[in-house]
Amino acid sequence: MTKDNGEDPKPGTRMERIQQGVRKRTLLAKKKVQSITKDDVKSYLMRNAFVLFTVIAVILGIILGFSLRSYKMNYREVKYFSFPGELLMRMLQMLVLPLIVSSLVTGIAALDSKASGKMGIRAVVYYMSTTIIAVVIGIIIVVIIHPGKGTKENMHREGKIVQVTAADAFLDLIRYAPIGILFLIAGKIVEMEDMGVIGGQLAMYTVTVIIGLLIHAVIVLPLLYFAITRKNPWVFIGGLIQALVTALGTSSSSATLPVTFKCLEEINGVDKRVTRFVLPVGATINMDGTALYEALAAIFIAQVNNFDLNFGQIITISITATAASIGAAGIPQAGLVTMVIVLTSVGLPTDDITLIIAVDWFLDRLRTTTNVLGDSIGAGIVEHLSRHELKNKDVEMGNSVIEENEMKKPYQLISQENENEKPLDSETKM
Repeated sequence: MTKDNGEDPKPGTRMERIQQGVRKRTLLAKKKVQSITKDDVKSYLMRNAFVLFTVIAVILGIILGFSLRSYKMNYREVKYFSFPGELLMRMLQMLVLPLIVSSLVTGIAALDSKASGKMGIRAVVYYMSTTIIAVVIGIIIVVIIHPGKGTKENMHREGKIVQVTAADAFLDLIRYAPIGILFLIAGKIVEMEDMGVIGGQLAMYTVTVIIGLLIHAVIVLPLLYFAITRKNPWVFIGGLIQALVTALGTSSSSATLPVTFKCLEEINGVDKRVTRFVLPVGATINMDGTALYEALAAIFIAQVNNFDLNFGQIITISITATAASIGAAGIPQAGLVTMVIVLTSVGLPTDDITLIIAVDWFLDRLRTTTNVLGDSIGAGIVEHLSRHELKNKDVEMGNSVIEENEMKKPYQLISQENENEKPLDSETKM
């Protein structure tokens, strides 16, 4: 009981109640922790088995690659060693074209022309906006950090052409997933001639690319998703872990497409009509990480050559990097091929691409992960912006089903009457 003025009868009673509440909550928390059974742990591991195995494969691949470098394997031996990884990539690439075509057909077929047109415009606006933002980030970061300070005489060049043999043709005839990723990573590490070249300018270049990709992937894209949808972007990104890890391992946004579909549709609950329409296009033309990388790499090569770029040339690099990223295929290291266009546009030597080949296999995985993240967030944004069209389409589909059922009722009644009359006829005949 309390006094008439509402005060506690004893000093410290209120504090005791607070302490009791804290103890109760602590006990409840302990009970929840204790209530986690072996079945719960087993269920969690089963649900995330692919992600766990892929992460383990990446780690083992790095360890295996560095441990085998002391054996000084030649080019041919490295190719044989990397064969399981190549086998995985060829299998995934084999699925890409039919998957893209069938997804686009089913996605467009599920929407009317008006809804698909609006969805397409929103997707293209998103793609162009994020790509331009990525290019600007890359240019700003490389100008600020200036990783190409110095000369290129001390930098190591990689790149060679080896004659194709009968063994290569045999391997092509056969060209399965964590094991393949393991050998992909290990093979790339073994293939590097000299780990000591990753120092000085090349190390600064690597750090610069990583910072640019992190700014775009961790800050820009989540902020864009939150600003448009008003939803927690990290919950959405958490559902994409499997796709992002696969992109990191395979270095191919197209090869990651089946996993991206699964993550968006089954985990994040994105409408299939959106994913089947947006993702195949995004995997082909939306390359935020590649655009950022190409602009940054071009300016780095200019810095290495002590080539001062004026404002007009930087704008030219921005435009050509955007266009080149759209034209780049969703396959490993496709950015190196299209970067020739960027370098040529401002008169930079294309031979200097060999200066960055030593670290490109690693950076390619990071920019592919950024590409997949950008495509996935784009699908979430397009679904949010297209929710009214999708809801109207659901209502139309529901009405058509009701009308179809109403049309079927008279026929169902007639057939039911006929069924009821059959036993009567048989009885009268008896």
